[in-house]
Amino acid sequence: MQSILALGNSHDRWDADFGYAAKFAALTESSLTGTLVCPTPSASGALYGATEAFALILESIRSAERKAYEARGEFEKWARDQGVRHAAWQVAEGSVPDVLRHLGNWHDLLVLTRRDWGDAEAAQIGAVAIRSGLPALVVPPDFDDAPSLRSVAVAWNGSAEAVRAIHAARPLLERAGRVTVLSGEIRDPFSEIGWLPNFNLESYFARHAIPVSFVAIGASGADAGRAILDAAAANEATLLVMGAYGRSRFSEWAFGGATRHALAHAPMPLLLRH
Repeated sequence: MQSILALGNSHDRWDADFGYAAKFAALTESSLTGTLVCPTPSASGALYGATEAFALILESIRSAERKAYEARGEFEKWARDQGVRHAAWQVAEGSVPDVLRHLGNWHDLLVLTRRDWGDAEAAQIGAVAIRSGLPALVVPPDFDDAPSLRSVAVAWNGSAEAVRAIHAARPLLERAGRVTVLSGEIRDPFSEIGWLPNFNLESYFARHAIPVSFVAIGASGADAGRAILDAAAANEATLLVMGAYGRSRFSEWAFGGATRHALAHAPMPLLLRH
């Protein structure tokens, strides 16, 4: 990873919002861009006094944006103190996924830190991760451990999402002390008419000189998610890599069982790729 993008919720809570991202950037010798996205002002109907109320809301948002912009120097100094080789601060206005997708055009990885263990918050973080167009590293709530690549677990079922996740994580896998592949049910690529070329996982790892061990996971759906997390914990994984399975439905994201379970319950950082 060369360029890491991290999303925060404020312009003065650096450790809480960007602490893990900064330490991860230092560990991987990457640059770090901290980002704060302000909401787009909007008027809510033509009620009496709405114009005056909107003017107050607009001024409040503009004041917050000015303070956020002025925090650039403070953020860059804080990041350097964490060991980050190059730091930048971006403030934008608009939709969070749209802003992150734009910034993703020149970044390699998105870091998102969960605020709580609620299912709604997990779903929201997952939707942002998928819509950003970047591999996303999701950090559990109140996670205090230092970033580590001592033991990396990889969830594998032969899907395109899993392939993309592994390929996105390759720079990290090459640095890992140990890589364990948690292998689930693999769909036969020759079982359908018009099958696509098969991806050979063993050859891929061998070509990139990444030694791996394999652990079989005999479960599916939400049970697969639980089995993956149990196996990752049993292998003392400090990072879990997996494909993200989801689709847009009525302006919301519906996730596959394993993805939904991992987002909600993973006790270790989770690298997702849609």
